Amino acid sequence: MSERSFAGAGWRTSSHSSGQGTQCVEVACLPQSVAARNSKDPSGPVLTFSPGEWRAFLADVKRGAHDL
Repeated sequence: MSERSFAGAGWRTSSHSSGQGTQCVEVACLPQSVAARNSKDPSGPVLTFSPGEWRAFLADVKRGAHDL
């Protein structure tokens, strides 16, 4: 997807973000996908996931599979 594809996307930051710039992932729900980017670099790269991929990722996070 080109950067233009994300124009007007409703980006939101996790409720777990501190607001101090330490946690900086934003997501946007698009008609056919979910996009994620670094809020410190909004014009930088964007990762996109199918809705099924995003649900699987969130399920893994909730069960602790990606805890660091």
